[in-house]
Amino acid sequence: MTETSPDLLPHRFSVAPMMDWTDRWCRRFHRLLTRQAMLYTEMVHANAVLHGDRRHLLGFDSQEHPVALQLGGSDPRVLAEAARIGAGFGYDEINLNVGCPSQRVQSGAFGACLMATPETVAQCVEAMADAVSIPVTVKHRIGIDEQDSEADLHRFVSRVAESGCSTFIVHARKAWLNGLSPEANREVPPLDYTRVYRLKEEFPSLRVLINGGIEGPEAGLPHLRRVDGVMLGRAAYYRPFELGRVDRLYFGAEDDRGHPDIVEDLVALAEELCSRDVPLSRLTRHVLGLFHGAPGARHWRRVLTEGARRRDAGPELIEWAVGPCLQAAG
Repeated sequence: MTETSPDLLPHRFSVAPMMDWTDRWCRRFHRLLTRQAMLYTEMVHANAVLHGDRRHLLGFDSQEHPVALQLGGSDPRVLAEAARIGAGFGYDEINLNVGCPSQRVQSGAFGACLMATPETVAQCVEAMADAVSIPVTVKHRIGIDEQDSEADLHRFVSRVAESGCSTFIVHARKAWLNGLSPEANREVPPLDYTRVYRLKEEFPSLRVLINGGIEGPEAGLPHLRRVDGVMLGRAAYYRPFELGRVDRLYFGAEDDRGHPDIVEDLVALAEELCSRDVPLSRLTRHVLGLFHGAPGARHWRRVLTEGARRRDAGPELIEWAVGPCLQAAG
């Protein structure tokens, strides 16, 4: 895609929703690296939004924008109310999870198993779209089990698009709902990027983003010739420093973010946590890969992992951990 409209820009590059990882402090850290990429929450079940501690589940900081709330569920009424609540918190987008293959999720009749029932997904999306004024998007697989033909995928997208969804984030692997763990479902089913490309060709008016197996921001760029955006998952988490190149590669920024600037901002973020009586470990567990593959990386991980266990751990821990890394970088 050679030209990009302003409303598409945040979706040119996004960081995937990842359970137990993309909490608010992970997102705050990622926002130090990229100012413009779209960030996603962990999946939150719609019932939890209605009946749980909403401030704990949905709270986020204004620095995180643009940020989307990912919901799980299959009841249109419940999802609509959860979406309305999420929009009230200030999220920029509501995303419906139709891609998680875990047994726990399947037992609740949501996630990837919903690809077998496009009508249910369409009803959910329609109810959510009617409840909010912000975009409602869907993240899904290219298929499930034996229901994985290209015709099945196009039928699913066509029906859901009719309900008011114009943005589809496609994990370019099918999901096996029985016999494979969620971890194996991220590795074993083969990637099929060309199927996602053909989906975009079939539905040119829809916004199609590609996800799955993309090893870094540079590796995502060729996909932009065929689809509208790239979503990075585990690579963004395990090698977060690479996110410092995203704003230049995808959004036209002049410079990358370097380690010294990132660390300076990270110390300031640690100070904020401490001022709010939030344990430093809530942040440090997400930053262990910042110096992945660089001299001093082992020292960085060890100091943060051991030191953050102390209840009085503060910003000085980051300054101590980073010393050998910055010295090695000259």
